[in-house]
Amino acid sequence: MADGMEAQVLEPARRKMAGAERAQMRRPRKDGWTREQERLFLQTLAMTCNTSEAARVAGVCRTSAYDRRQRNRRFAADWERAMDIGYAEIEAMLMREALFGSESEEILLDGEGSVKSRKIKRGHDLKLALQLLTRHRDRVLAYRTSAAAQKERPDSPAVVRRVRRMVEEVERMRAATGT
Repeated sequence: MADGMEAQVLEPARRKMAGAERAQMRRPRKDGWTREQERLFLQTLAMTCNTSEAARVAGVCRTSAYDRRQRNRRFAADWERAMDIGYAEIEAMLMREALFGSESEEILLDGEGSVKSRKIKRGHDLKLALQLLTRHRDRVLAYRTSAAAQKERPDSPAVVRRVRRMVEEVERMRAATGT
């Protein structure tokens, strides 16, 4: 480097200045992601929960997708929403499997290759059902202990105060009307 000129290390889409981060405005690369590629990537990611498949469908490199998620907060949030949608679909599919089971057909052939008998077997994966119930129980327990759930409880102090104010208001209205 020449005297007095220090190398500036630019972070992707951000630059450190005086200890604080500041957005760096720059034009998108000509070979960068298009809105359509981003839409395709996120849509496929939501359907498959598979980054490699989503990148293939969108026509981008998988590494590029991970880099974009690291650099772009909005894209990272959209990525998380897509994964949530995908996992919710997987969970629903597993719930259907646990509730209704699955069918398999067993076909017996005779010596000449003709169908001798057909047998349809229906079964439930009880291990899967137990895992789903455990997961649901853990989710409900986590919600019940969360701050949001504590605020919504019928016996929480905030709810009790609100109900008391309502009762006092009704009593004032009754007193004013003489009923």
